[in-house]
Amino acid sequence: MMKFSTSAFMLLICTAALLSTTEGSSKPMHLRCECIQTYSGPAIPFKRIQSLKVTPAGPKCKYEEIIATMKKGEMCLNPAKDWVISLKEKFNQKNVTSQQ
Repeated sequence: MMKFSTSAFMLLICTAALLSTTEGSSKPMHLRCECIQTYSGPAIPFKRIQSLKVTPAGPKCKYEEIIATMKKGEMCLNPAKDWVISLKEKFNQKNVTSQQ
């Protein structure tokens, strides 16, 4: 009987410790690339894109990821395309200008 209650107590402690590490997390943690496919088609006009999220290559994903948010949703863009590179530069300039 004593072995059962000790095991049950240890299980309860481990469960509580696991739950306390996930409680209060504001952002979900992604442990892999967010972009499975990237859009490489014709350029999307700058005015149609509401925001641009650039995630540099790192431990969770070995590729740079560029995610464009538009009215109808999000789309992963191919960071190697010339029009995506210039789009990223335009957004950087827009953010620098708006912060001044």
